[in-house]
Amino acid sequence: MTATTHAPAETDYEIVIGLEVHTQLLTHSKMFCPCAADYADDAPNSHVCMICMGMPGVLPVVNQQAVEYTLMTGLALHCSIPELSKFDRKNYFYPDLPKGYQISQFDLPFCQDGYLEVEVEGALKRIGVTRAHLEEDTGRLLHRTDAYGTGFSLVDLNRAGIPLLEIVSEPDMRTAEEARLYMQKLRSILVYLGVSSGRMEEGSLRCDANISVRPRGQKKLGTKTEIKNMNSFRAVQRALEFEAARQIEVLRAGGRIIQETRGWVEAKGITVSQRTKEEANDYRYFPEPDLPPVHITRAWIEEIRAKMPELPDARRERFISDYGLSPYDAAVLTDDRAWADFFETTVASVTTGDPTTRAKSVANWVTGDLARLLNAHGQEIVTSKLTPAGLAGLVNALDAGTISGKQAKELLERAFATGEQPADIIAREGIAQVSDVGALETVARDIIAANPKAVEDYHKGKGAAVQFLIGQVMRQTKGSAKPDIIQPILVRLLDALKG
Repeated sequence: MTATTHAPAETDYEIVIGLEVHTQLLTHSKMFCPCAADYADDAPNSHVCMICMGMPGVLPVVNQQAVEYTLMTGLALHCSIPELSKFDRKNYFYPDLPKGYQISQFDLPFCQDGYLEVEVEGALKRIGVTRAHLEEDTGRLLHRTDAYGTGFSLVDLNRAGIPLLEIVSEPDMRTAEEARLYMQKLRSILVYLGVSSGRMEEGSLRCDANISVRPRGQKKLGTKTEIKNMNSFRAVQRALEFEAARQIEVLRAGGRIIQETRGWVEAKGITVSQRTKEEANDYRYFPEPDLPPVHITRAWIEEIRAKMPELPDARRERFISDYGLSPYDAAVLTDDRAWADFFETTVASVTTGDPTTRAKSVANWVTGDLARLLNAHGQEIVTSKLTPAGLAGLVNALDAGTISGKQAKELLERAFATGEQPADIIAREGIAQVSDVGALETVARDIIAANPKAVEDYHKGKGAAVQFLIGQVMRQTKGSAKPDIIQPILVRLLDALKG
């Protein structure tokens, strides 16, 4: 089947999707040892010790911060949290798993029976969360080729032992778009909580998708396949669309679906078979003998709940009620915590206009020109040189009539590139709208004298001639003249020439 084939919107088959989302937690140290968890850009195998290398006789110690981040996530996802949980050994052999087993959770996870709501075609859809459990990440295999073209693999254990939270959904999604929306909403919550960076491109947020199809109306689930290697929201949606179409095509041709793990090949836009899918009994789970059970008190839960920030849905509703923003603007601004923080900090520093007007003005700048600049330069708002104070200064100057809209856009680009405050640029370079009537009248007389054809057109009743002359004045003053003052001056001078 080709990469361009997609499942039709209306079909006699129903698509059933469930997601397993893994996210690295932003702790200072690894899950069971004191090695630093932040290994970005460091040399391979430079963040390792006897524990995360799986040496015989060493004992793990639970990272309490990782447990608290897991419980906090469970609360955000409306999960029930048991009073007793434990860790288990998940046995399998792979080159980047130094112990030959992974410390994970099986039958007593920290969080279970929750849900997450996404908006699909204007209506809320509730997607169940089966469980959220805590485990350790594996190492990485680095594939290389030598000078003779022979391939080989190296093992980097810097990632081995990083706290990894796995969130498993119910098979409640029926389209690839719903799966993408679920992923985006979940990522937003994780980033708001501060427990994850949410960067799929770096592998800190990863997704395995389980998908099956069945005749519409049938209750029994079809045979599922699991898709791996998706590193973006777009990849998740494309992979699921392709796999759904592939399975439907196989069934319509009289074939059967094999339960297997398939990899997503981004360059070709297809899924490919990797291996047959393991079952739980293949992992030979048993309680981790080196770690005691974890007792979770109600007091501890309430302590964690008190630390939780305002979450995206609540913040969106507040932006609508407190700032008078449209649902669309509020949704765009609150989708990412850094954008919402930037917006609120900027609004607090704007001194002109009423609260609703200045909030709308800031929202327009942030979601419009600033977003355009960030996209064009491949930057994130947290790394932008333009500060909330800088944008607030720009809005204040524009609202006060000190600068024109055109000047404001030019100043924004300069401040974005240099990090300089717009107010400082205005003061240093004398960038301000000219509102002195006498000075503008002198410029207007010179423009009228230099453009006799436009004067003739005006006297013939062609209103466009005035706009042309206004443009010439703006050019002469380098955009600093106030248009609402220029026009009556020009009209007065032109009318005087009629006599």
